[in-house]
Amino acid sequence: MKKLYAAIVVTSVLGMSLPAQAGQCPNLMKQIDAAMSNSNISLAQMATVKELRAKGGALHKSGGHPASVASLKEAMKILGIM
Repeated sequence: MKKLYAAIVVTSVLGMSLPAQAGQCPNLMKQIDAAMSNSNISLAQMATVKELRAKGGALHKSGGHPASVASLKEAMKILGIM
């Protein structure tokens, strides 16, 4: 019975956190897009940011929201907006 209860709790917590992360991705992408237009980073850094932004967008579309958020936040660090 304890295992069943633990499984229900874990499933509930995960079920509540994924929609929150799913909603976070579009906001992070908008912030990155805005910052890219007036950034003073190097061309190599900009290429990395664009790659991370694209990866984050693809992961978001495929449902990989935690990985999407991680990729997008890494791009934000490079841009200096996080």
